Amino acid sequence: MKALIIIDMLNDFVTGDLKTDRAQRIIPNLRLLIDAFHKHKLPVIFSNDAHYEVDFEMAKWGPHAMAGTKGAQVIPELAPTKDDIIIEKRTYGSFFETPLDSILRIHKVDTVVNAGLHTHICVRHASAEAFFRGYKIIVPQDAVEAFTEKDHTSGLAYLKDVYDARIIDTSTLIKELP
Repeated sequence: MKALIIIDMLNDFVTGDLKTDRAQRIIPNLRLLIDAFHKHKLPVIFSNDAHYEVDFEMAKWGPHAMAGTKGAQVIPELAPTKDDIIIEKRTYGSFFETPLDSILRIHKVDTVVNAGLHTHICVRHASAEAFFRGYKIIVPQDAVEAFTEKDHTSGLAYLKDVYDARIIDTSTLIKELP
């Protein structure tokens, strides 16, 4: 079974403190993926930064996606439903010190579809952690993005080469859903 993991599609990353205008281009494909996973009753999980002032990332990126703030909320265009699962994370990785692995195992998931921001940072770390736990990984190349084209393309190449991620497009993935 597949699960869709939407990574860091938060106000601060799309329109706020650490925004990238490139995030706008993946919103329609993310919406298509979310709707398709809902239609097929497959898990949709939002993995969201929710930082505290003491988190080590503050030294690197400054305050962003602070827990409990509007900046740490999913953008309105992709707002989670009551049936979606929301995971708060404090590092780049979606699995590190979160209940994500347990949730996936409860749902009998063997394949994660990692989508969102940023291809070379949080998507990369979520993919590494999934790989280390034995999950198959799919990354829809038109539903992930980064600060620059170089970061995006090098991130995709790394995911494919190192974690054996299957890199496809959103329409192909949707056609393959049960």
